[in-house]
Amino acid sequence: MEGNLVIVESPAKAGTIQKFLGKDYIVKSSFGHIRDLKENSLSIEVENRFKPEYVIPDDKKKVVADLKKAAGKAETVWLASDEDREGEAISWHLFETLGLKKENTRRIVFHEITKDAILNAISNPRDIDMNLVDAQQARRILDRLVGFELSPILWRKIQPKLSAGRVQSVALRLIVDREREILEFKKEQYYRTDAIFHPAGTPGNIEVKASLDRKFPDMDTARAFLEKCNGAIFRITGIDKKAGNRYPAPPFTTSSLQQEAAKKLHFSVSQTMSIAQKLYEEGFITYMRTDSTNLSSLALGAAKKYICSTFGENYSKPRQYKTRSKGAQEAHEAIRPTYIENTEIPGTSQEKRLYDLIWKRTVASQMADADVLRTSIKAGAEGIGETFQIQATQILFDGFLKLYIETPDETQPEEDETILPEMHTGDILENIRMSAECRFTAPPSRYTEASLVKKLEELGIGRPSTYAPTISTLKKSRGYIISGDKPGEKVQVTDLVLQDGEIRTAGRTETVGAEKNRLLPQEIGMIVTDYLVENFRTILDYGFTANVEKEFDRIADGKLEWDNVIADFYTPFHEKVEETINNNVYSHVSRELGTDPKDGQPIVARYGHYGAYVQKGEGENRVFASLAPGQLIESLTLDDALKLFELPRTVGEHEGISIICTKGRFGPYIKYGTRNISLPKGTDPLSIDLQSCIRLIEQSADKEANRIIAEFKDSDIQIINGNYGPYIKHAGNNYRIPKGSDATALTEEDCKNIVANREPTGRRRKKQ
Repeated sequence: MEGNLVIVESPAKAGTIQKFLGKDYIVKSSFGHIRDLKENSLSIEVENRFKPEYVIPDDKKKVVADLKKAAGKAETVWLASDEDREGEAISWHLFETLGLKKENTRRIVFHEITKDAILNAISNPRDIDMNLVDAQQARRILDRLVGFELSPILWRKIQPKLSAGRVQSVALRLIVDREREILEFKKEQYYRTDAIFHPAGTPGNIEVKASLDRKFPDMDTARAFLEKCNGAIFRITGIDKKAGNRYPAPPFTTSSLQQEAAKKLHFSVSQTMSIAQKLYEEGFITYMRTDSTNLSSLALGAAKKYICSTFGENYSKPRQYKTRSKGAQEAHEAIRPTYIENTEIPGTSQEKRLYDLIWKRTVASQMADADVLRTSIKAGAEGIGETFQIQATQILFDGFLKLYIETPDETQPEEDETILPEMHTGDILENIRMSAECRFTAPPSRYTEASLVKKLEELGIGRPSTYAPTISTLKKSRGYIISGDKPGEKVQVTDLVLQDGEIRTAGRTETVGAEKNRLLPQEIGMIVTDYLVENFRTILDYGFTANVEKEFDRIADGKLEWDNVIADFYTPFHEKVEETINNNVYSHVSRELGTDPKDGQPIVARYGHYGAYVQKGEGENRVFASLAPGQLIESLTLDDALKLFELPRTVGEHEGISIICTKGRFGPYIKYGTRNISLPKGTDPLSIDLQSCIRLIEQSADKEANRIIAEFKDSDIQIINGNYGPYIKHAGNNYRIPKGSDATALTEEDCKNIVANREPTGRRRKKQ
């Protein structure tokens, strides 16, 4: 026997833990799950209490063989997968697949990868928690049943290769419902009035900004108000000062980290989780999948020590936060640095930025409240019924604000510090300038990745581990949504300005409804949602999906049997599936847009086998054009459709080859011979000139020429210069080159060793 074998999920974690445990332990990685349901079959015995049929995927057979060999030689096997339900299931699969024995197998968990945490876990092993395993199996089996039975209906009734999912389809419905709210919204014009006053008697050019507490419906009403104000003497009619506090935000949970990283660092949800995973595996932060805002007594003590020594004792206020998210289940800590004293870490720029965000949020949560003075001043004039409001916030003691300020949501106004001169009731305010600006009411905002995560959490849909893969599936795998910008509608408006006793008009362009980096439903996402809501309303119901999560929680607590939960759901669901797949109702989307003013040909928008398109004319003379990403049939205008027929457009020639600008599934691009070159974001394929196209073609050629770093004779191995750095390509797979390696100096033998000892990229453990 050869001592101790520790099995963890990832190679990076294995390397970190091996340093702590030394030569008496061998630490190996399972590379995530080692077995799962079959890919191309239901793999569930429905008639046998939903017994799952697990298999070892081909790419894991070598890993399993190596682990089985190592386990056979080990005196004790330590199963050290993550401490959530998914990790518990991985330990159980390892126990079953490797043929381990209870007497020499130990299950250990830890929330941080530090020497103390690892040694403490080894001193306190436990058995595999089958309640947690059952909760994970219930989720996996229910999701497989929903996906496997709904997807064929979508293939038959709408289009091949579509899919549905228990959480995925509900998240999509949120995005689609919001888009419909926006489409149905009717904007209304109004005039907002602001004034710049100078407090009479104060020295210098001190100005204070005030806003009227009323909005006017049109320019005539706004002008009438300004006329009343012309020459009026404004005075302060009331002053209200209130001392208050601003409180630090709690330490990060998974979802709050995803939201704040999106707002502050502009990271996608999946990007945040990928970087956080690396930070955890390197031992820099605690476990990154958690619903908890708790901090350990050790962390509280370390934070207090740092704050007192750095800022002073008056900046310290230790506190413990209560977890408020719906269905919170994790018992461990919030996401925090493993060592508070480590203000910086080595790593990539992105890793450093995310660590800095986590560090500041953690320390700030243990700092004193900020003391503020909020002042509200009312101003009016004789004969004018409306009141102007002057708002100001003064920070008396900065407290936690010295270190960290949480980014407010779109619906929350930022509270910037404003210091006002000394003013009293009855003081005269000189009217320097008064303006009435034309604005429009705004529809609800489309979701960003961060705001969608927040909404899912509020509704109790999904769990921390599901948000990133859910959004990624909707965007990449299915094409139901895209991330994109909405340019908005440009409207010519007229503002009014009262200054120096005269009311002037000023014209400008107001952009209504512009949004950046939003989740936009594609036509197929709208169609699939409509079909599922009509035929499977229960599955798409927000309350139902949240209740399922609660049942998973009860399974994890040992209060429900997992197969009973599945049985209660499956019987009525399967009956509805059978009824729907056998009916003759299909999804058809078609909308007449009008006629081309040039030739009178009818134009109609439809959804077909290859996606959404517009058709002009009938019979043999029909012409077609695909809708651009983000365009929807129900909001498409005739002008939008006519522009689509202007592509493809021949711009000119370069070296005897035609340059054609057109649009495809992934946006506008140049077709140059056999090459396709994407146009930069924001470039209009209808107006780009020949020289700009040639420049892009030459840049693309230079990039392609530098793409291959090295090739080897009689071998398919290549070293490629990719978007994220050099990598090895072999047998259709890509392999990361170890950090610190010089890609230009690698030999063929070096590459073969890397391929033999590394998993191909893109094969991560599934979380559903």
